Amino acid sequence: MLEAGHTLFVHIRSKAPEPFASRATVCRAASEVARQANIVILMLPDTPDVETVLFGKGGVATGLSKGKLVIDCSSIDPIATKGFAKKIEALGCGYVDAPVSGGEVGARAASLTIMCGGNEAAFARARPLLDRLGKNVTLVGGAGDGQVCKVANQIIVALNIAAVGEALVFASKAGADPVKVRQALMGGFAASRILEVHGERMIKRTFAPGFRIALHQKDLNLAMQSARSLGMALPQTAGAAQLMNACAALGHAQADHSALVLALEALAQHAVAPEAAL
Repeated sequence: MLEAGHTLFVHIRSKAPEPFASRATVCRAASEVARQANIVILMLPDTPDVETVLFGKGGVATGLSKGKLVIDCSSIDPIATKGFAKKIEALGCGYVDAPVSGGEVGARAASLTIMCGGNEAAFARARPLLDRLGKNVTLVGGAGDGQVCKVANQIIVALNIAAVGEALVFASKAGADPVKVRQALMGGFAASRILEVHGERMIKRTFAPGFRIALHQKDLNLAMQSARSLGMALPQTAGAAQLMNACAALGHAQADHSALVLALEALAQHAVAPEAAL
């Protein structure tokens, strides 16, 4: 956005990193951002964080004036999002929920997938900014539908990570070279972005986080809560959630979500990479 010529006002709970510290105006509170900016973008870990930043002391809502726009790029509860949107719209402002997928790599490359919920007028205002952040920007439906789409995304990603982890643990314990197995699978119908990126992480043991286990736990909890409210079962999602929980219990909550393989390795008592310690 800086490269596109926008003026940025930022509020960050920790110390502002470059280039924000030198090229943006750092504000002491979210309300100060809302007073100075025409469009306010949030990116926060969980539903309570968004509620606090929007409506708590010194929150965004206290600094908004009629006609401004709030874009929430956090991944949070779809039902709560609908309520947040109503409160912001009651102030005469627009609201778009716009959770993202693509991880740190996608963020740095501005190639994120962005799933949006909101009315068409608010989305039209948000679109030029979101196009600076992502390559696939879609209005899914009304307020909260972007969050529904993100929950669906996280279900698919988690199940794919679990499938790749199981396959590589199986192949390795059966005596095959997991590097060559992955290479062969990448040329067939099992090929996927998860196999390409996270399969390599599992083999090379590179679990420094792009997207943390703890955050994926939160997203799968949202999926299970939503399923209960809809009166439906998500059996495969439940299994993936338990593997995430096992990983966290083993001390890996802050590792990349590809580290889900560590729970599978513990169950098999065998590591994908022979030199890895369980």
